[in-house]
Amino acid sequence: MMQAIEPTNPEAPTAPEAPTPPGHRAAASASSKPAVPPALKRRIPKYSDLAPLMQFKRPEFSRASKLRRASTIWELRDMAKRRTPQAPFDYTDGAAEAEITLRRARQAFLDIEFRPGILRDVSSIDLSTDILGKSSRLPVGIAPTGFTRMMQSEGEYAGSQAAEAARIPYTLSTMGTASIEDVAAAAPNGRNWFQLYLWTDRDRSLELIERAAKAGNDTLMVTVDTAVAGARLRDVRNGMTIPPALTIKTVLDASYRPAWWFNFLTHEPLTFASLSRYTGTVADLINSMFDPTLTFDDLDWLRETWKGKLVVKGIQTVDDARKVVDHGADGVVLSNHGGRQLDRAPIPFHLLPEVSAALKTDNSDAAIILDTGIMSGADIIAALALGADFTLIGRAYLYGLMAGGRAGVDRAIQILEKDMARTMALLGVSKLSELTPDHVRLLGK
Repeated sequence: MMQAIEPTNPEAPTAPEAPTPPGHRAAASASSKPAVPPALKRRIPKYSDLAPLMQFKRPEFSRASKLRRASTIWELRDMAKRRTPQAPFDYTDGAAEAEITLRRARQAFLDIEFRPGILRDVSSIDLSTDILGKSSRLPVGIAPTGFTRMMQSEGEYAGSQAAEAARIPYTLSTMGTASIEDVAAAAPNGRNWFQLYLWTDRDRSLELIERAAKAGNDTLMVTVDTAVAGARLRDVRNGMTIPPALTIKTVLDASYRPAWWFNFLTHEPLTFASLSRYTGTVADLINSMFDPTLTFDDLDWLRETWKGKLVVKGIQTVDDARKVVDHGADGVVLSNHGGRQLDRAPIPFHLLPEVSAALKTDNSDAAIILDTGIMSGADIIAALALGADFTLIGRAYLYGLMAGGRAGVDRAIQILEKDMARTMALLGVSKLSELTPDHVRLLGK
């Protein structure tokens, strides 16, 4: 039988206390002082008490141990900055003009509030998803990045092999420093996608498309936001050229990073593996090679030519998202090129709910993929909750690459996976399909 305990009312009148005889006041006061608990009494510590606390570990200074200690992508970025000369680091880290777009893109992920549910069974978290007809173990893939072996000598090989091991897609850039065939050979069991810049020379574009199909790439990602090069001022100030030029400044900078230069000079010379040899600035290459006359007719040509999945990257308005889907795209990548083209461009994360709503209204099953600004697994979960089907990381994986080659890319993926699983559990969801817009509120909106 349970005993009911009546709550006390602090406002109820109390009965007057009986007066204490004068001779007993001091004794009563002394006896009411609480005794000191044994745990709070001072004593000399015993060796048996100290021994468990004196398990000193030998200091570890290896690259592997430093990577293990990295808990965030920002910590990998710090490592990357210490290991990489300024020009290639800034090429990765920087953006166009005043870099307003990049800052806003990252701030967008900070300006949210998660809305967790409680008392849900989250003992098992499933982060797998389907994207463009196939499964991915995680809702994130590696975005196309150019000049990757300039960041670290393992370059595209490290990225594709890490993606293969994690069972997520890897996207090779037209401006990559490993060929389509070499990446396919390095990661034969990986899911490889190819990113295409349409050239003014359509025959050269067709040649790349055919090579990508022959090498087993199942998805073609055409980028449409590079009619001309963005004003990437860090690259201009650093004299960024292809291949890198040895100047007094770069030699002095390299003296603090001998490992990078040793790797760079003792491996195959850096070239665009999908292009002819080119010497000049990045901006000059883009302006001389890429086609500023592209229209939706060219997208129709691509749709007829490419038999696999077709994704259009660089979508920055709702109308354009709808149009490319109408012209046969199987998916859209909401992206402002990492803030590297038009400064003050729309922020993909802000655009996401509108595009999701518009395509649902059109009864479209086109995939919505998001990049730009992602620096944590929580960012990825927020994007998925607001309507994205998948995400891509560029800088986040390159920071890992520069920090530690293949092992650094593995670590970047591990960090994001752990972030995602923890965020899901704390939100009270066990699988991605349970995420809804109700789990995220955009602050200030």
